Amino acid sequence: MFRTALRNVLAHKARLLMTVLAVMLGVAFVSGTLVFADTLSNAFRNQSAKSYDDVAVSITSYANSDDPKEEPGLSRKTLDKISAVDGVATVSGRVDGFAGVADPDGKLIGVGWSNKGSNFAPGKDGKDPAYTFTDGSGPVKDGQIALDKESAAKGEYQVGDRVRVATNGPVQEFTLSGVFTTEDGAVNAGGSLVLFDTAVAQKQYLKPGYFESAIVTAAPGANDAKILTAVKPLLSDTAEAQTGQALADQQAKDIEQGLGSLKQILLGFAGIALFVGIFLISNTFTMLVAQRTKEIALMRAVGASRKQITRSVLAEAAVVGLIASVIGFGLGVGLAVVLRSGMAAFEMKTPDGPLILSATPVIAAIGVGVLITMFAAWLPGRRAAKIPPVAAMSSVHAVATTKSLVVRNSIGTAITGLGAAAIVAGASTGGSDGRMYIAVGAFFALVGVIILIPLLSRPVIALVRPLLVGPFGVAGKLAGQNAVRNPRRTGATASALAIGLTLVTGLSVLGITVGTAIDKMTTDNIKADYMVSMANGGDLDQSALTALEKAKGVTAVSPQQDVGLEVAGGDWVSTSAVTPGAIQHVLNVDVVTGDIDSLAKGQIAVAEKTAKSKGWRTGDKVDVTFTDESKATLTVGAVYKDSEFLSPVLIDTKVVNPHEVRPYIPQIFVKVDGGQTAANEKVLIDALGDNPAITVMDKQDIRNEFGGAINTMLNIMYGLLAMALIIAVLGVVNTLAMSVFERQQEIGMLRAIGLDRRRVKRMVRLEAVVISVFGAVVGIGLGSFLGWAIGETIKSEIPGYALVLPWDRIGIFLVLAALVGVLAALWPARNAARLNMLNAIKTE
Repeated sequence: MFRTALRNVLAHKARLLMTVLAVMLGVAFVSGTLVFADTLSNAFRNQSAKSYDDVAVSITSYANSDDPKEEPGLSRKTLDKISAVDGVATVSGRVDGFAGVADPDGKLIGVGWSNKGSNFAPGKDGKDPAYTFTDGSGPVKDGQIALDKESAAKGEYQVGDRVRVATNGPVQEFTLSGVFTTEDGAVNAGGSLVLFDTAVAQKQYLKPGYFESAIVTAAPGANDAKILTAVKPLLSDTAEAQTGQALADQQAKDIEQGLGSLKQILLGFAGIALFVGIFLISNTFTMLVAQRTKEIALMRAVGASRKQITRSVLAEAAVVGLIASVIGFGLGVGLAVVLRSGMAAFEMKTPDGPLILSATPVIAAIGVGVLITMFAAWLPGRRAAKIPPVAAMSSVHAVATTKSLVVRNSIGTAITGLGAAAIVAGASTGGSDGRMYIAVGAFFALVGVIILIPLLSRPVIALVRPLLVGPFGVAGKLAGQNAVRNPRRTGATASALAIGLTLVTGLSVLGITVGTAIDKMTTDNIKADYMVSMANGGDLDQSALTALEKAKGVTAVSPQQDVGLEVAGGDWVSTSAVTPGAIQHVLNVDVVTGDIDSLAKGQIAVAEKTAKSKGWRTGDKVDVTFTDESKATLTVGAVYKDSEFLSPVLIDTKVVNPHEVRPYIPQIFVKVDGGQTAANEKVLIDALGDNPAITVMDKQDIRNEFGGAINTMLNIMYGLLAMALIIAVLGVVNTLAMSVFERQQEIGMLRAIGLDRRRVKRMVRLEAVVISVFGAVVGIGLGSFLGWAIGETIKSEIPGYALVLPWDRIGIFLVLAALVGVLAALWPARNAARLNMLNAIKTE
């Protein structure tokens, strides 16, 4: 029986090609993901280990630098005590913060969030062990900096050049003293690293004489654990110490967890692709078994048992799965290389390292490929074994009995109903619990619809059949009839497309709806022409606010300064310090009671929900405690409707600034005379000193800032789901190719009675279009239902949420489905048209 299975594989190479391709693509996705994750994990682990090779003990301070009652970090005195510990060779103090470097065009080098500044900490030999200089030397006085090699190359800087550097304050110019290489994570993430002289860095980021962290190296033969034990008593309660090895291990663990999430997402999409592939494989083996009905009957007649027939089909599937798995693993390795190289496109530099080919991806590739193929082929094999020899001898195809169809449709209806009920229940429940119900319901609904698709195919395709007959005549009529001739085959083919488009449509409905709500929320709440913020997401210096207030043509400026106020009962209320008289011109403040102008009198404005929960009303007195523990009694001057852009409490900056060590200003909103123009934007940029680290966004930029991430996510999801849709297309090609093979005699007869080649091609193409569009309609319907349900669970968290059906994208999906049908039919239609009439008529 194994020899028979092997012979069948070799005899049907062309017909099994699509199955091989489907399994191969799914396996490539799985193995590529595993190899990519292993390679990346190994590279980062090695980098982490290398970074801490010479570190005996690492010390980090978590002191509050804004609290005048405690030391802001590790003092020089503490570091000197650590230096005196037995076995310690050197102690290097570090202080870090944001530093952005401008390129020759004045634009920021790097990606903002990973642009970093630190201090050059030379030892007795004048070298800092953390950095290797390729040109020049480290900064040793005020006015000098050193720059990492990548950033220096991007900025076309050489030693001796003047470099513009932005921190949280105004832009400063420094002389480039040296260029270095480093294993620092900021640089590897695509950012930049600027080294200042230690005194300059302390002044920039902390306080003179203090460090945020320290690196301790050991003398030859010293024990790291003993040094750690001796160092700990020298530290304050706000500092933590651990060995370099422990820190490296912790970082390696964090890397594994971070990459684990990425790996799970990619494997999830690989699973979807393989799930879609099951329908293609099952369809292929169903058709192959049907074509070999007489052969199977003869084998049964000469003594083959049902189990042997089933095992023969499974052996055939195992051979196909093994071949596809081997090829797929090879493609997966190539995919891992491409993924690693592709990270550079997102400005994420990965550490150098070898490609890791462990046993896990190999076993997973072969195991998944073979098992999926055998699983998909099991049902066709079982059906083949059940056919009685005599019945099989007298029948070209195994026709489903009325009983089997009734049972299938009954089961499908029950499962679909159960899934739909769970989805509706989840939508009404809301929250995370509701989404859990929807996830379970979606699974059952999808399975139920797949079972019911053969039943749905007849009425749905019957609706479009008149549209085929009118414009396309006989070819259209035949295409419509052929599409429903074998409902199970049509259903299995359409199911693959339906699954892919269910996910794509569901994501589109949810993404477009959320994006529209956020866009509307942004448009409705922001009156300002521009929003100013730091590229790294940090806080702006007070000098930026002052500069904008003095800029030409500016009519209103207000910061969104973060403040924490403690009210009676010990509760902290999120508060924004704003500019009275300007806030209502840059943001929409919908006042319910009182007057927003009362802010200028030292009063506070409170959001409606907060006022209700606290029992506050206009005119009430509220006892508050500021961050410096000063106390005051403030009057509620206004109550306004809640807004995503307004904190629960608003207060005048003049009231809170005396109590703040350093005001924290994440955004500044600006209204300009004349609105948004290139000239006005240039005025603001110039007022801010052409600072590369400060971003000036107009209204469209603001909308993109809040809603652009959704479109980016959708595009990534579309890309990942493309694999499943490609496999679905292969399924259409496979079905048509085998359908043409089965209908050779019929096609020959049609040609003999006058159906020319052009109309034969048209018939096959229209059949493909009908099947593809049918699958798309089912997928779009189910996907829209799921998108609505998930949206119902999150609408309470998004103001202004209202379901939006993206008719433009749905139209594109239907057009693409029809195009898929046309493309999938090219090869089968060409083969059908080229059949020799006489040979086809003689075919059995």
